Amino acid sequence: MTVDEFNTCVDMYADNLYRFILKNTKDTDKAKDIVQDTYEKLWLKVSDVHSTNAKSYMFTTAYRTMIDRFRSEKKQERLEDSHMYLHSHTKSYSDLKEILNDAVSKLPEIQRSVIMLRDYEGYNYEEIGEITGLNESQVKVYIFRARKFLKNYIGSMEAVI
Repeated sequence: MTVDEFNTCVDMYADNLYRFILKNTKDTDKAKDIVQDTYEKLWLKVSDVHSTNAKSYMFTTAYRTMIDRFRSEKKQERLEDSHMYLHSHTKSYSDLKEILNDAVSKLPEIQRSVIMLRDYEGYNYEEIGEITGLNESQVKVYIFRARKFLKNYIGSMEAVI
């Protein structure tokens, strides 16, 4: 891959990559860091990655970087998170997008990732399998379970509105 091809990849995929990571992390700074790390890793491998495989390489690298970040953070308890529930209050939702985002955030990590790749980013099952390291049937099962959970969580539209 040439420098021009690298710059083209950054221009073409930066927004999609950031949006995918942001939906999973719910933290803009963390998402920016992961995207930056992804482009750094791509730059270090620029001679090994072909421009036709760059999108898949970037999403796979970003996904794995995000998972590594989640695992390392699980080992550390943040003080503000442990006391957050004490100061929270119940509020009623009127925004459907907010309700859907809340429902998606309650999914297990792997289900959230595959549903985001499929329904938000438009990847097919095979591409999702390559990004996540799962086989195609596992991807289908996780997507099915995630959609079933979302359907049960949200319920009927009359109850939401």
